[in-house]
Amino acid sequence: MRMVSRTDVGRIRVVNEDRAYVKQIANGYSLAILADGMGGHQAGDVAAQMTIDIIGQKLQTISPSATIEERKQLLVSAVISANEQIYKYSSEREQYKGMGTTVITALASTSEMIIAHIGDSRAYKLSKQSIVQLTEDHSLVNELVKTGQITPEEANHHPRRNVVVRALGTDPDVEIDLIEVVLEPNDLFILCSDGLSNLVEGEAIAQIIQQSPDLETAAEQLVLQALQAGGDDNITVVLMLQAEEDAQERGDSA
Repeated sequence: MRMVSRTDVGRIRVVNEDRAYVKQIANGYSLAILADGMGGHQAGDVAAQMTIDIIGQKLQTISPSATIEERKQLLVSAVISANEQIYKYSSEREQYKGMGTTVITALASTSEMIIAHIGDSRAYKLSKQSIVQLTEDHSLVNELVKTGQITPEEANHHPRRNVVVRALGTDPDVEIDLIEVVLEPNDLFILCSDGLSNLVEGEAIAQIIQQSPDLETAAEQLVLQALQAGGDDNITVVLMLQAEEDAQERGDSA
């Protein structure tokens, strides 16, 4: 799987509290992690970096014979470990109390992808002419939309649109959303922080990618679009492409 990531501090923030990690790991697996830290006073970037480090380390070695259920269990265990360590770290240090982060972790074999998700960072799937949001925002405004108190259009401009109702590291226990996707040739996945998704609609994201000659250009153009739209938050994007040769490899090994 081909992967690229780009991040930018934006036009308003002084510190970039976003972190992204992409790596081809053992036995043909592809791993991407995106974290959008919160807490201020550089606590957010500490939480995000700890998330990347802990989950990345936990997932380095996966058996090539691991079933999808075993991979799910390993992914959940890695996220739980990150939650416990971040919560303990912040509880013992006054300057880091209350820090936390969103997280999206995507673990892909040649045939399927598993996504673990907490917070309001998003994962989209782009295939042919359609883009679908795979994750549900764990945010205050999304709860208000679901209960009919505000419209989706009002949510885009709500003054509390950055408030999350579920995060990594803020509580001793955490609920994790798991998503399983069967991979097809040329499927493209977008992981992004709300610094992109709050300013660039899904259809616009799809159009930018489709008009770009390669993944690197697409990622750069997405960040640029968010900056041009105001850049009021850190902006981070990861693109993951299931290339034709990856699909062929899956067919040959089947």
